[in-house]
Amino acid sequence: MSLKGKTAVITGASGGIGAAVARMLYERGVNVGLASRGGDDLGLDGAVAAPCDVRDLDALTSLCDETAERFGGIDIVVANAGVGAYGPFLELSRDHLDEMVDTNLKGTLYAVRAALPHMLGREGDVITLASEAGRRGLPFEAVYCASKFGQVGFTRALDHELREQGIRCTNVCPGGVATNFALEEGRGRPREVLAGMMTSEDVAEVVVFVLERPRRFRLPELAFRPSTEPSWG
Repeated sequence: MSLKGKTAVITGASGGIGAAVARMLYERGVNVGLASRGGDDLGLDGAVAAPCDVRDLDALTSLCDETAERFGGIDIVVANAGVGAYGPFLELSRDHLDEMVDTNLKGTLYAVRAALPHMLGREGDVITLASEAGRRGLPFEAVYCASKFGQVGFTRALDHELREQGIRCTNVCPGGVATNFALEEGRGRPREVLAGMMTSEDVAEVVVFVLERPRRFRLPELAFRPSTEPSWG
């Protein structure tokens, strides 16, 4: 299915997976609205871009309104923005807890809430960049996992709610990806571990694959991980 002429809003678009998704969609003729704290337009001609913290529903609403006004609506929202801090639960500060829940979970809710009014009446897609951490518990990642499990549950439920309106909702759940995010506070992974991980472009290709599927079927969840990661029970 061609994506040319469709309009997408991507959060966390200034780098990593968000930037890779934005560039791949743009290359396929998609109009893009880019939400990031720095307001970077990635050098994409005609993109709508604004400084936007996903914890701020008003800022997201303003960006989505501007994107819809310029391009005539919104067909796709990619809720990608995320943060992480890792370590024993009792060693995480209140700020750590609030930032992960507010950014990862509430930021996803806010992104969809801001975009969805402009998607109704169109055959669109909600893509949540969740994680394998949203499908299984991991040691020293309890709060991060909680925020990701919340994302997964929200998107699964929304897929049922919006199905009859022609909107598909998909959880994209990658394993290890070699971005700065993989080295977030408390992780301390060596560079040789990162070398075996997937790239941002690998994940972006999965997002594009989901979006290009014919409208006659849905992909509620797609989980994948690098070949270097062990199998899980």
